[in-house]
Amino acid sequence: MEIEIYADVVCPWCYIGKRRLEEALASYGGEVTVRYRPFQLDPSPVAEPRPLVEAMGAKFGGPERARQMFAHVTEVAASDGLRLDFDRAVIANTFDAHRLVSYATDHGRAADMVEALYQAHFTQGVDVGSREALATLAGGIGLDAADVRRFLDSDERSADITAELAAARELGVTSVPTFVLAGKYAVTGAQEAQTLLAALAEVEQRESGAHSH
Repeated sequence: MEIEIYADVVCPWCYIGKRRLEEALASYGGEVTVRYRPFQLDPSPVAEPRPLVEAMGAKFGGPERARQMFAHVTEVAASDGLRLDFDRAVIANTFDAHRLVSYATDHGRAADMVEALYQAHFTQGVDVGSREALATLAGGIGLDAADVRRFLDSDERSADITAELAAARELGVTSVPTFVLAGKYAVTGAQEAQTLLAALAEVEQRESGAHSH
């Protein structure tokens, strides 16, 4: 079964959703292919990497309000074994990060790359909008950093990502994470592992039923 994950690497719920899916898959017997699909929470350009707390404070009515939101998601993430450090996080446009995931997919390293991007943004305070930082991260998982830098400085995959982002909107994906199972069943939000597992089992049953008629 194919599972497509529409997500953005600066979305904490996407990170949590990814971890919960991994947990569900660990106890799921079926064959699964996971594909990472791009989504941008905010496609506007980022002139310089400002602290996330400051940027979100401006959006949601002050740094205190932003900190409350962060505290909640940090607590949820911690119960899933993830450490989020919002005080270090910086805002970034994720277009190049999505191009990098596409590059890593071709080299069979998509899952590692996505994980490295989440960790970079949420715990290491890395600017995931910086091509230099992205190339370094890619090198860290065993990809060729120099080749990645060349790739990012070119226009390769830009049209593909733009098309995929448009396709997500066409499909009606408005919030992430959105998991699409077998190309037609959507599960939205960072659902608990048990819920995801139940969804997988149900889709498997429906699909096998559909094939046997």
